[in-house]
Amino acid sequence: MHYKYLISFIFLFCGFFLISQNIQAQPTEKSFTHQDTLRGSIGEGRQKWNVLHYDLTIEPNFNKKTITGINKITYWDEGVKLMQMDLQEPMQIDSVRSTNGLIKFYREKNVYWLLVRDTAAMYKIKPGLAIVTIYFSGKPKEARNAPWDGGWIWKKDELGNPWMTVACQGLGASVWYPCKDTQSDEPDSGAILRIITPDSLMAVGNGRLINTQTLSGNRNEFIWKITAAINNYNLVPYIGKYVHIAENYAGEKGNLTMDYWVMNYNEEKAKNNFGDAKRMMKAFEYWFGPYPFYEDGYKLVEAPHLGMEHQSAVAYGNKFKNGYLGRDLSGKGWGLKWDFIIVHESGHEWFGNSITSKDVADMWIHESFTNYSETLFTDYYYGKQAGNEYCIGTRKAIVNDKPIIGPYGVNQEGSGDMYYKGGNMIHYLRKVINNDEKFRQLLRGLNKQFYHQTVTTAQVENYINTFTGFNFNGLFNQYLRTTKVPILEYSFKNKQMAYRWQNIVDNFNMPVNIGFDSSLSNKICLRPSLKWKYLKIKSLDNKLWVDPNFYIKAKEVSYP
Repeated sequence: MHYKYLISFIFLFCGFFLISQNIQAQPTEKSFTHQDTLRGSIGEGRQKWNVLHYDLTIEPNFNKKTITGINKITYWDEGVKLMQMDLQEPMQIDSVRSTNGLIKFYREKNVYWLLVRDTAAMYKIKPGLAIVTIYFSGKPKEARNAPWDGGWIWKKDELGNPWMTVACQGLGASVWYPCKDTQSDEPDSGAILRIITPDSLMAVGNGRLINTQTLSGNRNEFIWKITAAINNYNLVPYIGKYVHIAENYAGEKGNLTMDYWVMNYNEEKAKNNFGDAKRMMKAFEYWFGPYPFYEDGYKLVEAPHLGMEHQSAVAYGNKFKNGYLGRDLSGKGWGLKWDFIIVHESGHEWFGNSITSKDVADMWIHESFTNYSETLFTDYYYGKQAGNEYCIGTRKAIVNDKPIIGPYGVNQEGSGDMYYKGGNMIHYLRKVINNDEKFRQLLRGLNKQFYHQTVTTAQVENYINTFTGFNFNGLFNQYLRTTKVPILEYSFKNKQMAYRWQNIVDNFNMPVNIGFDSSLSNKICLRPSLKWKYLKIKSLDNKLWVDPNFYIKAKEVSYP
């Protein structure tokens, strides 16, 4: 989750939400640089090599706020000559080795170019496994207001003990370790995360703890193994005075371990408040299918910031409260019945971590579906009307500042409307399908079809159209690619109602439900177009009521 978007709703609705994408107002257009292109596109330096595995060792120095580390990258080599390795300033690469010895490299701001081989050697290369080992060090960008600004987090817990982690979605994992920093190439065979700490501190990582060992200088090394492919920004160490709470869940694929790591003084709070984790798992396995990471387990890890969807190790900082830090984002009361961070961030395990957008411009695939997971959780436990009210209540946070899909190839996301507007778009899609079992099978089908894959918007749209047998391109174009909200224009005359769509894209062919009393007891499904259509009605005194589940506007105009 990008909380820089979420806090826009807090100030808008409760008096403490900012309406902003990046905390401060952003210009409507941005000039992109060569560095943006290097980061956001698949240029020559990212071609001819595919990441298979990271073996990452990290040792932070709390007092100096520095880190040293090693990243041993196993990749499939198809003859790469000049390899692009991302590492943001002021972090630095100290040396690079391959099986053949030292590799020369040079820096171009946030990119290092590794001279893997010279031109003369190219003809000798056959595709195969290769390894490059990168030694790095430095003082990474510090997150001053995590997770909104991103970076390493150096805090102390309530008892004054060091507490360290990192939150870098958007900013990128290359803010602290060298990697191929694009969502389109995850390490197919997972990763090893080796975290070195002073002997009094515990280190928690993604996946499963496979070994601990004592090192010289009163240090310990905790080794965590991640089996599944993982987004670069999801690979995260947590270091502090942690205690462990364990339970099991009988899920769709068998026994699932559910582990909770919290500060030692919060153990009882966690035992009393983490019940929503199992409730979440039950609801989301119903809607989305099996939890995607049984092999790596599920964890909640207390963090010194609000939260983040770190795969199999979800960062939790909601202070053991229901709602969003005790607040209801819908304004309807339903959001206070469950812990927002547990529900939302865990929803990302399906949408964001298992199904990942290749380009961050398509981050709606992560955030719109996960936003709607909040509605589905509410629906599952409190009924459809409760879910409807929750979704509709979040609509007031939509700002329509720019399209949800951002520009491609420059590491640029679209509008923060990918949350609430995107969620309401999915709600509209669900209402058009008008069959919750079919809608549930659609969501489960997406998670089966794109299990542990990186995808594009086009792939998701095509799957939905094929599965439903309905062309939703107009819906996607309207809500993802424009800021226009459809307007249903209508007028009454002589027991007849005229109606049409305005403010729409050319292929917006979506229906809408209307009625002539506030209860919508006798709903009528209209299929407006840009041309006027007509409907016979019983009386001139009737008032038009539009089903609020459809995110549109209605406007009475002069009779045509």
